[in-house]
Amino acid sequence: MRTVFYWFLPHPYLTLLLAVVWILLQNEFSAGMAVFGVILGIIIPWSTSVWWPDRPKGFRLGKMLSYSLVVVWDIVIANVEVAWIVLTVPNAKLKPAWIVVPLDLLEPEAITMLAGTITLTPGTVSADLSDEGHSLLVHVLHTDDPDAVRDEIKTRYERRLKEIFS
Repeated sequence: MRTVFYWFLPHPYLTLLLAVVWILLQNEFSAGMAVFGVILGIIIPWSTSVWWPDRPKGFRLGKMLSYSLVVVWDIVIANVEVAWIVLTVPNAKLKPAWIVVPLDLLEPEAITMLAGTITLTPGTVSADLSDEGHSLLVHVLHTDDPDAVRDEIKTRYERRLKEIFS
């Protein structure tokens, strides 16, 4: 029974996400657009499933929602911090840094989410992933303590992503 379900819906959360995004992209809600969104949400993951052989084994939606709230909050706070840095710190006193973040994550989707989270947060950019996928190179706009930034990335984001994808 479970194999039939995954054959029909190989990525159920992606199906749900695509359907919801399609519905949100419409100017007004209608039953026809909702049905079409669900159809797209089924067809797109099903037709691309051959390229996703190693999909994550587990995924915790509740933890993902709390992670999303943390990320949105951090984006808002980082916007204020970067604006303050731009307005008050002269270029000569900026302390940019390249930080290598060793990764405990194994799933490519989790690593991609971590890199995307870092890049979405103003003041930081994910620049490179090591060939083996064991570390991430991050550029920080301004920091007095690069080790603290690395530790914060690991505890605030990576730890949560490990819980989501375990």
